[in-house]
Amino acid sequence: MKRVLLTILLCAGAGLAFAQSNTTDSARTSTDSVKKHDSNKYDHKSWDDDDAINWHNRPHEHNYPRPFIGITFSRFDIGLATLVDNGSFTLSPKNQFLNYNSWKTSNVGFDVFQMGVKVNKNFKVYLSGGFDWTLIRLRDDITILRDQPVLSYRQDSIHYSKNRFSSSYLRIPLSFDFHTGDDSHGNRFHFVFGPEAGLLLDGMVKQISPEFGKQKFHDSYNFAKVRYGGFVRIGYAGWGVFAKYYANDMFENSPNQAGLKNFSFGLTFGF
Repeated sequence: MKRVLLTILLCAGAGLAFAQSNTTDSARTSTDSVKKHDSNKYDHKSWDDDDAINWHNRPHEHNYPRPFIGITFSRFDIGLATLVDNGSFTLSPKNQFLNYNSWKTSNVGFDVFQMGVKVNKNFKVYLSGGFDWTLIRLRDDITILRDQPVLSYRQDSIHYSKNRFSSSYLRIPLSFDFHTGDDSHGNRFHFVFGPEAGLLLDGMVKQISPEFGKQKFHDSYNFAKVRYGGFVRIGYAGWGVFAKYYANDMFENSPNQAGLKNFSFGLTFGF
């Protein structure tokens, strides 16, 4: 089921990016037609070339700076998540209970709102909001315990076919987007970077076993209530690659996990 869901999301992201590209091209064609038939200034509400609602009046298409604000579905990230233990990709003995399957530990996120300013034809800066999930597939048959003063676990005597430890955050990135002009295919190269903050929404343990079937447990699990870090995205047209690193610890008020951080990388769709 998870593979089917991820496939659907990938297709949706790619389709949206393609649709946005076509919408932009259509808008530019329509604008060119208006210019040919009416050389006078126009004044109306319209979509800007970032597919966000542009509420200000603009007498000319290329006036800068040009603010924009609106609902979006973009920067859809899907990739692998890695735990960094005091600078090492190998977990220390005190964190071995978090031993995880690296190929099944993933990061998924996307933006749903954005507001910013297009400074010129090759640079824009914007603040956006969205959601971000880190899904850790644990290897050992343990249960992370709820309502504990520090991150704690219990060794179980049954085998779990799936033992996933996850967190969900409201993500708030500030993006600095440098891009080229359109090439002969109407596409651009993008280089985007900036800081990102996150507010914890929920923590969850999901387990599947023959004895108990599917179980889900929700708690904060000592995940950092606020996290901060940085990101970079590089791409062409509607897709590319991303990397994100969070500078503060994954868990708070948990001394044994001091220095344990989160690094993610993968594919991104929809610039």
